[in-house]
Amino acid sequence: MIPHFFSPERKIFYEPGIAGLRIITGLFLAYHGWEIFDAQKMQDYAKWLTDLHFPSPPLMATLGKLAELVSGIFITIGLFTRLAVWPMILTMLAIVFTMGHGKIFYEDQHPFMFVLVGLFLFFNGPGKYSADHALFSNR
Repeated sequence: MIPHFFSPERKIFYEPGIAGLRIITGLFLAYHGWEIFDAQKMQDYAKWLTDLHFPSPPLMATLGKLAELVSGIFITIGLFTRLAVWPMILTMLAIVFTMGHGKIFYEDQHPFMFVLVGLFLFFNGPGKYSADHALFSNR
């Protein structure tokens, strides 16, 4: 017998939990994407991508950081969330399987966790504490 406090009918932690997960994920992603404004870091990323034999390394580094920044902002506020997670998912999969050589827990970074959170948000939506809910829900 499940105690009443944890019964499925009482999802008191569900919506705040989704909001917290979404906002923290979006802020982390935007934080990493903000590196697009640091010329030295962008040069370092381009050199790393050159060493990994990526095509157009400066462009690929810029696109990756731009995807992180824009996706992070949209995910944080919960706007167009189900679309915004896809650039994040694809970028993180590229990091895992090309830069990280298929290691889902790569050194001190965990890009695969962003993939899992992105899939969660895609299938569950951003929750009721989001811009999507405020703009598009049927009240």
